[in-house]
Amino acid sequence: MDVPDPVAGPNEVVIDVKAAGICHTDVGYLDGTLTGILGFTPITLGHEIAGVVAQLGDAVTGLSLGQRVAIPATIQGPGTGTDGGFADKVKAFDYQVIPVPDGVAWEQAAPATDAGMTSYHALKVGGVQSGTKLGIIGAGGLGSLAIQFAKALGAKIYVAEVNRAAWERISGGFGVDGLAENIRDFADEDLDVIVDYAGFDTTTDDAIETVGFRGAVVQVGMGTERTNISTTTMILKQLRYLGSNGGTNEDCAEVLNLIAQGTVSSHVETIGFDEIYDSIRRFERGEVNGRLVAIRS
Repeated sequence: MDVPDPVAGPNEVVIDVKAAGICHTDVGYLDGTLTGILGFTPITLGHEIAGVVAQLGDAVTGLSLGQRVAIPATIQGPGTGTDGGFADKVKAFDYQVIPVPDGVAWEQAAPATDAGMTSYHALKVGGVQSGTKLGIIGAGGLGSLAIQFAKALGAKIYVAEVNRAAWERISGGFGVDGLAENIRDFADEDLDVIVDYAGFDTTTDDAIETVGFRGAVVQVGMGTERTNISTTTMILKQLRYLGSNGGTNEDCAEVLNLIAQGTVSSHVETIGFDEIYDSIRRFERGEVNGRLVAIRS
């Protein structure tokens, strides 16, 4: 569709989009699973956005023309509540925008706004810290970042990933404490926290059956809408089952700083903006290992 360029109103900025990440959530928007979340339709998708400030509306403070910025993903933000970043320009309120450090490449900045922020925030929700025995289910775009964040926090990390093609990258690149196809293989480890970044079929039940006494299971992945769990196990183990979605501007800023320091990085494949639709279909078919980011020179 041809749409007019946005114009900044009071407390708004217009950003020239340099990078926009493609997310599995975009599949849900297109197939109807998640359309109830969208503010309106038709809408320009793209909720992982990084670029350069091109316009400043009245009363905007703390931002300047030409500044490198990103937009942490929210339900009310661009790509979900308003037109998003699969376009040349995008408009946002000034409070929705944060600076991007000079050392962060565009293809790393864009996924930091959702995949990075979401994976990082989930660890906070679970109370992960130095010494925590952490289980991670799914080592794709979110899970692989979570492994890096958890290592920086000093946790012991046990990863469940069904895709054996990713095992070499996980074990060689991250040096985890355990790697298996199913988190149940770590039932004897007395894990403190398990974060389920997949949410497919039985992964939630697997997490609840595996986590230790008075442990916590954090749900991030939404692979299936419903699943069966044992309430008896929940009660007898006195577990906490917590949902985690997105994060805060502060979370995203911390992620960007960790990227700038070289502590973490997304496993990224870059594409052109004319390849976005085909790339969403690749997510739908399960053909993506990591993150896809559209780049504009």
